[in-house]
Amino acid sequence: MSHSMENFIKVMKALSDPNRVKIIKMLQYKTMCVCEMREALQVSQPSVSKNLKILEEAGLVEFIKDGLWVNYHLSDGRKSPYVASILGNLNHWLGDEPVVANLIKKIPHIHREEVCGR
Repeated sequence: MSHSMENFIKVMKALSDPNRVKIIKMLQYKTMCVCEMREALQVSQPSVSKNLKILEEAGLVEFIKDGLWVNYHLSDGRKSPYVASILGNLNHWLGDEPVVANLIKKIPHIHREEVCGR
């Protein structure tokens, strides 16, 4: 299998899980840490971390360490035409999906100072 085909499959597989799609949709709104995502999704921290790892390996998300915080954000898609294209389209997709819309409504009310270290 060619390198290009492998990359494509990796991106598609990364987006084949509802929680990973939700993570992408949340990160369109703001940079978030694992605890904030865990709180929004109401799933375990290991589950969020595992999903982030898969998204990261596919080139969809990146993180920056800032002191104690690890801030996740969407990648700029420079490394892969598939990532750039998919993230561009995902901006416009699923926004009015009730599950996604409710998640986005929660984000402004989640404060890392309150949800981290619990």
